[in-house]
Amino acid sequence: MQTSQILSLRASGSLACFTRPELKVERVSYPVMTPSAARGLLEAILWKPAITWYVKRIAVLREIEFVSFRRNEVKDKMPVPSREIIQHGGPLRPFFIDEDKNHTQRNTVALRNVDYIVDAYFELTDKAGSEDNLNKFEEMFQRRVEKGQHFHQPYFGCREFVADIMSATGAPAPINDSRDLGLMLWDIEYGDRNRPIFFSARLSNGVLEVTEKPDAQEGGA
Repeated sequence: MQTSQILSLRASGSLACFTRPELKVERVSYPVMTPSAARGLLEAILWKPAITWYVKRIAVLREIEFVSFRRNEVKDKMPVPSREIIQHGGPLRPFFIDEDKNHTQRNTVALRNVDYIVDAYFELTDKAGSEDNLNKFEEMFQRRVEKGQHFHQPYFGCREFVADIMSATGAPAPINDSRDLGLMLWDIEYGDRNRPIFFSARLSNGVLEVTEKPDAQEGGA
């Protein structure tokens, strides 16, 4: 398997919420960005069927600070139009978010003023073509980071928590903070039955070293 060099990006924002899966009703964030959320940032910058991203480490550049607030969240989804309406047109079933039955107020415990450096690498998949190579995608990623380009808006856990992406060059040192983070979501293995995979996480001098391929641990704490 062909593996790239370690590539880096810096991501910052005013709010972030990397929701702990064991808390179903209220949104409560992990203290540090999860590897799956970091992979989402990488794929927002560069995603191709020919590559798969793996997060190596996450450096925390600002002190960990929580903030709590309440939000109105939608309980139902907008109904999908029928095949007949899609093919021939016609009135859509209305969906009014401001109706009491369509939203509920929930508490969110999020992170405030976050700033991270993500170090990662990618591997070429079996979908890579004859013209695909490591150097091509490495240069493409670095160019897109420097120019602030992305396929879709990067975000921190929730789409409304926008992430600003920039080069990691000249970034400050990680914070002086070491703590056990417990079981953290590594990623979700998608299939007939989606399976969450967790790993034992520890922040050491502001850096979370990500287990490359942890032993599968199902369920939450």
